[in-house]
Amino acid sequence: MMNLWTIVTVFGCLFASFAYYQALRIGTMALVDVVWTSVLTLGGFSFAAFMQVNGEATLRSWMVFVVFLAWSFRLTFYLMRHRVINSVEDPRYACLAQYWGSTAKRNFYFLFLAQVPLAVLFLWPVVHAANNPSSLATTDILALLIALGSLLGESIADHQLAEFRQKPANSGKVCDSGLWRYSRHPNYFFEWLHWWAYVAFALGGPKAWVSLLGPLLMYIFLRYITGIPHAERSSLRSRGEAYRNYQQTTSPFFPWIPRLPPS
Repeated sequence: MMNLWTIVTVFGCLFASFAYYQALRIGTMALVDVVWTSVLTLGGFSFAAFMQVNGEATLRSWMVFVVFLAWSFRLTFYLMRHRVINSVEDPRYACLAQYWGSTAKRNFYFLFLAQVPLAVLFLWPVVHAANNPSSLATTDILALLIALGSLLGESIADHQLAEFRQKPANSGKVCDSGLWRYSRHPNYFFEWLHWWAYVAFALGGPKAWVSLLGPLLMYIFLRYITGIPHAERSSLRSRGEAYRNYQQTTSPFFPWIPRLPPS
């Protein structure tokens, strides 16, 4: 299986290089977001096929990979539709290009390549959960409920935001209805919640703590690095005072009852 990790990494780098070439061709560096999810999908298929061919596949491993591939497919399709196809360049990458100046092309290529080890790192707890040798238990049912609930929640949040933005009357306004009434980033919350499914799948097996790497890393990235910080800066630039008011009343990540606006 160690060789398979190497193969996934090498093919991931080749795919990232191809995606970078396409990003230059179409002028949309937001394609980098799709590299991460695509490498995860490639890795999921590879490990599922490897376990099946080698007679190591179990009912739990198939549940893990079906759940994982459903999540990665949905997210890849969503990112392609809303950030790449028929879309202007994501403000995050436009700002990066301006900041990097003459070194932007080189730096973006490294950014594309960086998605590969990141994807491999996130793939680790998934494969670990799939290899859990213990008998099926109620924790596996819990894992399925977490996975399905988080997938449904993220899909609803994305749909609510897309529907809000499609209405011309909402231009410059803040989506604060539906799930967005209780969290400024419910889509990120449900994406983080999804990774707890692999923790539940891994329970009862050896070194189950390895699976905690998924939700821990996802929370750090979404809350402090690639998710909320960039999204909030972009929203403040485009919606100004309306978004500042939203920040004062609504939880940034975990859904909670809205606070009263300050007097």
